[in-house]
Amino acid sequence: MNTDTSQSSKLLGRCVSIAIATTALVLGMIVLYRSNYYPRTDDAEVFANFIGIAPQVDGPLLRLNVRDNQFVKKGELLYEIDQRPYQYALESALSEQSALEGQISDESRKIAALVSAVSVSQANIRSAEADVTNSEQGVNRARAEWTYANDNLHRLEPLLTKQFVTVDQVDRARTSEAAQAQALQQAESQLQLARSELNSALARHEQAQHAVTTLEPLINQRGAKAAAVKSARYNLENCRVYAPFDAWVTNLTISEGAYAHIGQQLFTLIDARVWWAIGNFREGQLRRITPGMRADVYLLSRPNVRFSGVVDSIGFGVTPDPDVIGTLQSGLPDVQRNLNWVHLASRYPVRVRVENPPAELFRVGESAVVTIRGD
Repeated sequence: MNTDTSQSSKLLGRCVSIAIATTALVLGMIVLYRSNYYPRTDDAEVFANFIGIAPQVDGPLLRLNVRDNQFVKKGELLYEIDQRPYQYALESALSEQSALEGQISDESRKIAALVSAVSVSQANIRSAEADVTNSEQGVNRARAEWTYANDNLHRLEPLLTKQFVTVDQVDRARTSEAAQAQALQQAESQLQLARSELNSALARHEQAQHAVTTLEPLINQRGAKAAAVKSARYNLENCRVYAPFDAWVTNLTISEGAYAHIGQQLFTLIDARVWWAIGNFREGQLRRITPGMRADVYLLSRPNVRFSGVVDSIGFGVTPDPDVIGTLQSGLPDVQRNLNWVHLASRYPVRVRVENPPAELFRVGESAVVTIRGD
């Protein structure tokens, strides 16, 4: 009886041992399978985009509308810098632009008057040229008539001694010749006067042409004046800064009344629209991970809450280990002569985008656990 009981106990012990070993083996196989096909890492952190907010204009900080670690919505006023100097600068730029336009308008009227004077001088030149032409024709006619009278006188004078003509005929010829000579002299004087008038008209025309100016130097200033107005308006608008997106305010290092400087960061905005969990996976696990795969994200602050995510990208580079490849420098690589008996696998960052994350639960740098669920 005791022998049968002892044998039964031994058989039961063996069965239990075999069952435990089998269960451990199955569990090990399951764990190995899941670790290969569903990679998991607890070397992960929460990450979000963030920007530093720095003023683009100098001036006293009149209003600071946020506090540290505050959540702000897109379009909310963050801070305001004293805008009076920039308002004055804009008014001055607008005044200078208006003055330039007025100067261009006045100069346009002057140029129009000068152009009209040029047109009048051109008409005077044409009239003077016509007078010269008429005077030249009058001189030609007077010279022809004097020539005829002079020839007639010289023809009649020899005939008077032979009494072929009368004294009265010779006197009339002499009177006609003198009259024609006087008419020729008057025509030549009229021609000289007409030519003088023409020369005067040409001189006045040349002066009028030189007096006509161009608007080009003034028009070329329009671009600079418009740019000054735009720059002044841009500076004025930058006195009031608004939130570019939904964000958390952090690292606030200034208060109202301080003097803000261009480029000097006042605080940081963490973009609350998109959150990632960046997990570092061993290089042997990367073949099981592709962008678009589903993933589970757990935060150490909320270990019982599962957040769904999607693999966005897989890193393609990390800082090389100097113990393996040495130090890259000018000349030849510096490779140490040592042997590492334990070779650790490299880890590459995998970016997992969290879907519909509660903004109040996620913080940059928070520890997380990432499990890849596959397709």
